[in-house]
Amino acid sequence: MSSTRAPDLAGLIGPVTGLACEAGRRILELFRSDVLGVDYKLDRTPVTEADQAAHDHIVAGLERLTPGIPVLSEESGAEQHARERSGWDWHWLVDPLDGTREFIRGGEEFTVNIALIRGKAPVLGVVDAPAKGVVFFGHEGGGAHSRTADSDTPSPISVRQPPAQPLRVLASRSHAGSALELYIGALGLTHRRAISSSLKFCLIARGEADVYPRMWPISEWDTAAGQAVLESAGGAVFDLRGRRLRYGKDSISVPPFIACGDPAQDWLDYLP
Repeated sequence: MSSTRAPDLAGLIGPVTGLACEAGRRILELFRSDVLGVDYKLDRTPVTEADQAAHDHIVAGLERLTPGIPVLSEESGAEQHARERSGWDWHWLVDPLDGTREFIRGGEEFTVNIALIRGKAPVLGVVDAPAKGVVFFGHEGGGAHSRTADSDTPSPISVRQPPAQPLRVLASRSHAGSALELYIGALGLTHRRAISSSLKFCLIARGEADVYPRMWPISEWDTAAGQAVLESAGGAVFDLRGRRLRYGKDSISVPPFIACGDPAQDWLDYLP
C-alpha cells in the first residue's frame, strides 16, 4: 500500500460524514425497534445486529470512495489485520457502533466512528451521535465542525482556551479506578460528567469540557476519529509521557492518555 495516492481530505470529509450519518440512521432504527439481536464475541464483549449492519454499510462505502485504502473495523478482525499495517501509508479505522453496552441499556451516547490514518496519525475523523441528533467532523487543515440532524449547515467548533475554573472533566461511564480519582482530585475544583463513547472527545472539541483523562488501555477504533476531530478543533490527545497518540502499530491497543482542549496547560503535572 506504500504507493497509494494521497487522498483529498477536503473532498472526502463530506462523503464520509454522509456515510457515518447513513449508518447512524440504520442504528437508530434498530435502537428504537427494541430488537437488538445481542450476541457475544470470544472476549465476551457484546455485539448487536446494529454493529454488523453499520459495519457492512461503512466498509462498502469506504471501499467505493477510496478503493486503494484498506479498512480496519472492530467487526472485521481488526486485531489480526493490524499486524499487516507496517507497509500502509493510509488506512481507515472504523468503530461502527462505539458504546455498544450503552446502546443495549437504552442510553443515547453511542456513536459511529470513522477515521483516516496517514502513517501513524489520524488526519480525518467523523463521529456521528445519531440518538443525540448531531455529527462532528474535522480534518487536518480544515478545522472542525458539527451539524445537527435537522440542518444541512455545519457550524465551526473550537476548544475552550484557556480553561476556567471549575474545570470541566469528562470520564467514562464504565471504567473508574484509584489513578483516575487521584488525578481528578489533583485538578482541584472540577465539574465532572460521565459520558460514554467517543462523544467525550467531541464535547471537548465543542468547548463544553476541558479534559478527558483515561488511565487504562483502550482500542484504536475507540479514539482515532475523536482524536482527529479534537485536534482539528485545536485540542490534543497524548499519552502519559506527553507523546501524541499514534496508530498503525502491531497491536490495536491504545495506552492510557489525556485528551484536552488546551495543550498549553500542564495536564501531566497532576498525574499521581
